[in-house]
Amino acid sequence: MSQPYDRVFNFSAGPCTLPVEVLEEARDNLMNWKGHGLSVMEMSHRSKVYIDIQEEAEADLRDVFRVPENFEIIFAQGGASLQNTMIPMSFLGAGQTADYVVTGTWGKKSEEAAHFVGKVNLAYSGKDNNYSQAPDLTSLEYSPNSAYIHWTSNETIQGVEFKTDPKLPAPSVCDMSSNILSRPVDFSKYDLIYAGAQKNQGPAGVTIVILSQEMLEKTPAATHPMLDYRQYVSGDNMPNTPPCWSIYMCGLVYKWVRKEGGLEEMFRRNSEKAGIIYQAIDSSGGFYTGHAAKDCRSIMNVTFRLPSEELTNQFVKEAKAYKLDGLAGHRSVGGIRASIYNAFPKEGCETLASFMKDFACQNG
Repeated sequence: MSQPYDRVFNFSAGPCTLPVEVLEEARDNLMNWKGHGLSVMEMSHRSKVYIDIQEEAEADLRDVFRVPENFEIIFAQGGASLQNTMIPMSFLGAGQTADYVVTGTWGKKSEEAAHFVGKVNLAYSGKDNNYSQAPDLTSLEYSPNSAYIHWTSNETIQGVEFKTDPKLPAPSVCDMSSNILSRPVDFSKYDLIYAGAQKNQGPAGVTIVILSQEMLEKTPAATHPMLDYRQYVSGDNMPNTPPCWSIYMCGLVYKWVRKEGGLEEMFRRNSEKAGIIYQAIDSSGGFYTGHAAKDCRSIMNVTFRLPSEELTNQFVKEAKAYKLDGLAGHRSVGGIRASIYNAFPKEGCETLASFMKDFACQNG
């Protein structure tokens, strides 16, 4: 089935596929946003017109994600990677220990960054199982009086996902970059959530941080201004020029999620889409091998291997003839990765599953 504008099925892990109608609305208002005579990219970030855009995006995110009033929403820069430094700088004080749960590449990067700031306890590492499993977070042993427990809800590279919102014995800090807005979340189980937008919310350039007021109050007085969460929630919430266009685009995506039925509908669709590809893996007679254990398979990033690297390269090359793009696994692990975020169409998963079946028959 052909896509609008002759678009490919974009399986890239990020930047993500965006809803066509969101792109169309942005296009139609690119030169003259709603009669104001200029683009959102050209507006003063101090103008009432732009401030209204950002406040509306924040309100829409709060509504669609059901963020409680006692949580602050921040539009920051620096990607999720900068949060790996800001979080320990803000909440890992002298004499304290933070616990890290590492289930993949991004969790490992978070843990490594925290070591530059203070004492870190590795509560769990999936290295021995090649980062293919997600542990029961409630059964792990954590440090006494832990400053916080950091975990990654979905590992983009390995395709490992936690399926529940655990109640942890210390403040829960979660990197939710690649599965935010893919399902409902119980905020009573979290203290800080952060997510780079380019995985499932909008274009690159903005990072969403959602933290409780209680957590915010723990920020030390002597903190570098641009690394101080309080600078983003006091006054006009703009310590510098924000990534205006990215925030505007995220706002359009939040409205789209709500219009399409909200997080429950996103979860239903995502589960169905992922199921189509996992069925193709499981019914291949071993030609395809899924990386993640079945009880923690991601519905955002489906990872699998073929019998050889030669066949993997051939698979990626031949898939492009069917407009299946971005399927090569991350350079650090190889294999195949199909990222199917909220706006990715079901037809793309069906096309991939059909191609997988044909490819296995011809090469198995």
